[in-house]
Amino acid sequence: MTIQIWCSAHQFGAQLPATPRGARQARQLAVEKLLAWGMPTDGPALIVAELAANAVTHGRVPGRDFLVVLSLAGGALRIEVVDTCRDRIPLLRDAGASDEGGRGLAVVEALADRWGVEQGPPPRKAVWAEVDLPTGGTPAGS
Repeated sequence: MTIQIWCSAHQFGAQLPATPRGARQARQLAVEKLLAWGMPTDGPALIVAELAANAVTHGRVPGRDFLVVLSLAGGALRIEVVDTCRDRIPLLRDAGASDEGGRGLAVVEALADRWGVEQGPPPRKAVWAEVDLPTGGTPAGS
């Protein structure tokens, strides 16, 4: 399957296969773009990793890809991961100490200034997170 990528001065997107490899590629591509924009990568890269992992684990529909989109607007970096399993809405939950999973959205909530879920045209949903940019500065290359 071919990866499709598009970008402009303030937006980057990639359509990736809904596989663990696709989730890793989403993180790698996001880090490359964030570095090109002159932005810190640690928190946003973890957010992309968690949202992409959720898309390929819980939002995967065989034969359908997922999208990762990074946008700079309104003083914030917006990260969106779109999958094609609209009926499975992610919820923040408390994972027990012995649970092997269930902490991804807690990581997103801790690192993002805001996050949520938007229903798109069927069968899509977007899980998004926003990280406020430092005031007084704009990323390089924008």
